[in-house]
Amino acid sequence: MDSPKNVSPEEIARFGDLAARWWDSDGESRPLHDLNPVRAAYIGARADLRDARVADVGCGGGLLSEALTRAGARVTGIDLGEKVIEIAKLHLHESNLKVDYRVQSSADLAAAEPAGFDVVCCMELIEHVPDPAALVNDLAAMLKPGGHLFMSTINRTPAAFGAAIVGAEYVMRMLPRGTHHYAQFLKPSELGRLLRHAGLELEDVSGLGYNPLNRKAWLSKVTAVNYVLSAQRPA
Repeated sequence: MDSPKNVSPEEIARFGDLAARWWDSDGESRPLHDLNPVRAAYIGARADLRDARVADVGCGGGLLSEALTRAGARVTGIDLGEKVIEIAKLHLHESNLKVDYRVQSSADLAAAEPAGFDVVCCMELIEHVPDPAALVNDLAAMLKPGGHLFMSTINRTPAAFGAAIVGAEYVMRMLPRGTHHYAQFLKPSELGRLLRHAGLELEDVSGLGYNPLNRKAWLSKVTAVNYVLSAQRPA
């Protein structure tokens, strides 16, 4: 019997509407394309990906999953959006890569393969789920002792409201209106507390800078808008 799904049907529908254009680097997923190399490099600098078992939770159409596969990882990508998983699988015919894509919840993967992964990634998902603590607990349960967790999300600050909601959704229209909800954003201290409660040790928090005009993305010390973090399950 499947575990209860920690998901909003409205969120699944919203991202499902973007599925067909997920790999269009000039479409609505443009920020994901621009940020993906920086995220992948952040992960690769902190974990040995060669032949590592990696879970990409909330993988969407597979941008990060494919990047980590190219780095030598054996990737399992899960998402509850059937349309985006279909697109992810179809893109493998173009990339000639091998990724194990599944329509599966984080709770079900954690129950099926506890302590089964060297690396777990969860990018831009936690701000979209009803129960962030439950998601973090699932991610921690998937990790082998000594394994690494990588997450990215949006800070709950006025700067983030201006950039991620007003700027991205209303002014520049890079994202559909309603993609983000300010109240669901998590401060690094709040996410760090969830990680500690799940038995993980926070290793690093870095800002993610992004200029949508020239499409440049970079790591930064400024976490006021977007940030990425790494944590480890004690060995």
